[in-house]
Amino acid sequence: MNKSRTLFCDVLREHLESGDLDVHCTNADIEPIALAQGWTVIPLWFRQDDKNPMKVGRGRYDLSSLVGGDSASAMPKSAPVAAAPAPVSDSAPQATAILQQSLVSSESTIPSVDGDFVPWGHFDDVTTIIKSGAFYPTFVTGLSGNGKTTMIMQACAAEGRECYRVNITSQTDEDDLLGGFRLVNGETVWYDGPVIQAMKNGAVLLLDEIDLGSSPLMCLQPVLEGKGIFLKKINQFVEPAPGFQVFATANTKGKGDDTGAFAHTGILNEAFLDRFPVTLEQEYAANGVEKRIILRKMKTLGVEDKDFAGNLVKWADAIRKTFMEGGISEIITTRRLLSITQAFSIFNDKAKAISMAISRFDEETKHDFLKLYEKIDAEVELSETPDSAPVSVDPSNPNNCPY
Repeated sequence: MNKSRTLFCDVLREHLESGDLDVHCTNADIEPIALAQGWTVIPLWFRQDDKNPMKVGRGRYDLSSLVGGDSASAMPKSAPVAAAPAPVSDSAPQATAILQQSLVSSESTIPSVDGDFVPWGHFDDVTTIIKSGAFYPTFVTGLSGNGKTTMIMQACAAEGRECYRVNITSQTDEDDLLGGFRLVNGETVWYDGPVIQAMKNGAVLLLDEIDLGSSPLMCLQPVLEGKGIFLKKINQFVEPAPGFQVFATANTKGKGDDTGAFAHTGILNEAFLDRFPVTLEQEYAANGVEKRIILRKMKTLGVEDKDFAGNLVKWADAIRKTFMEGGISEIITTRRLLSITQAFSIFNDKAKAISMAISRFDEETKHDFLKLYEKIDAEVELSETPDSAPVSVDPSNPNNCPY
């Protein structure tokens, strides 16, 4: 009998008997109890084991069997696990029997539908792949801020699919991906990482900015083949549930970047890249689509202005064309246009919104971008914004200094 499962059932029984918990309850009722007792989330086996006799629906439970009974009679049978290639050691089962939890709560892994989202680009392709149920690892590449991640997450939202998003960095290691041991209240706890959770739940795994990763990513090779993976630290073999899918996003194609625009992106192993059967190249949205994206955000923010939206799109398009021709080293992304839109809703000042949103660029680039916008929108004067206007000097100040 699993000691940690018995303990969890005993805790629930105590709250049932004290009247703090009703036999017909939900995750929202149980989670505060779990947190108070040292669990960081409701244990994975309790929430997601299809053989849990107390689970009557998604996030709903009937705990009648715990009242007046013992924990053993109410315990769900463990889900079958594929045989490990090596026998479990004496120490490993003790560690895993203490408690197995997840790093991410499944209740929050279905992305929310974004009412401002405008489907475009490869959205239909991504949706088709998700709906197909086929395992088809997909690599999505494109310049920054053009909606790669949002597209995948909104496809999951539209289909009601769980999505485990992992932001890859140069420091991402095997434990971050697959899981590892932690010390919780003096007990050794194994936490399933997001990759394992996505596999077990038949969910979508999103490896964001994968070209920032390094050699530890190679542990995912069997995962990208649609096969199970052996967790050597706990002697368990985990196979993917039906529906499991992998998407990866990157600003490069995994071959590195010599422009300086995407610092720290690396050259990914060719054998690793070869396990993605398809690569989708995401361009910036066409002008008409991008205008709809901005107008929808403007409408949400209560500052709808069709002329301003159109001028922003023309401005960004001109800058992107110059960037592609090698004339400049900076670019205006769709994400930055949305930042300008938000600044406009806050300050109600077009010139200030544009100036603030591009202040991260060097002075020469910022000046050129402002001048270009003035040519597109003659009604907006950008040469001297409030941030760059000269400070008047008070002659009465003996130091002739305004400060």
